[in-house]
This record gives sequence, structure tokens and C-alpha cells, in this order.
Amino acid sequence: MSLVEQSQRIVSEYRNAGQPWPAKSVDIARWAIKQGLWEIHPSAIVKQCANQLADAMREVFFTDPQGRRVRLLHAAPYRENGHQYLFWDDMRTASHKHMHMAFQNRRQQIVQDCYKLKLDADSYNENYNQTGKAIQMVFDFAPDLAELEVMREVVAA
Repeated sequence: MSLVEQSQRIVSEYRNAGQPWPAKSVDIARWAIKQGLWEIHPSAIVKQCANQLADAMREVFFTDPQGRRVRLLHAAPYRENGHQYLFWDDMRTASHKHMHMAFQNRRQQIVQDCYKLKLDADSYNENYNQTGKAIQMVFDFAPDLAELEVMREVVAA
């Protein structure tokens, strides 16, 4: 059973035990630990540390010469020994290839998030929306990006 499946089982057990629902994940975690259903495994310590470091690296920003606050460190997927790994680099010194792969990887993540959102909204609208008024999702972000650019220019002025 995968770690995700184990965690999903814990959530099901939490709900089946009659615990408050809806619930905060921290409350479910406290309950799971108290019940002895979850503990940190030594092999997971390195992965947890790596995830925390990656989260921290995503939050490193700097101001570029044009005054934009941009992310400094970027992860790009590389294959090594038949496996894919994310390698982090500083955009000020990274190769063009690295940055191209990093940007394409982030774009694909956004596309996947949009697709999942579309599936969720479609399912809700077709199966559970009792109002009859469908929630419309617009995936053309050009107007949003243009508005953010204007806002940035207004703030900079």
C-alpha cells in the first residue's frame, strides 16, 4: 500500500469513527497519531526534509534589474540512471536548457491543475449542483495576466 493510500485509509477511518466532519487536516493528524495509525518512518525523514527544502527553495525571490520580484531557484527534470529527478538551479547562472525545461515543467503542472479543476467543476455541475446554475470555469488567462501587468506598472509608478 502506497503512502497516499495509507493516508487515505486514515481519513476514512477518521470519518468512520464519527469524528467531526468537515475537518482540518491537522485535527485528522492529531487523531491518527493518538490512535497509533501514523508515525514517521526513518526512510521518510530524508524525503520529508527534501520536501521542506524544495518548499523553501520555491519561496526564494529577488528583484530583477527591471524591478520585478521573481523566483530565484527553479527545478528542472533530468533523467539519471533510468529515473527522473528534479535538479535545482539559480536562474541568474543556470543554463538556457535548464531554464527552458524548468519553465515547461511548471507550465505542464499548471495545465494539469486546470484539467483537474475542469473535471471537478464539470462533475459538480452535472451531478451535484442543485441550483441549476452551472459554475463556469474560464481557462483563458490572458486578461488576468494583462490586468496583473497593468497593476504592477501602476504600483511601480
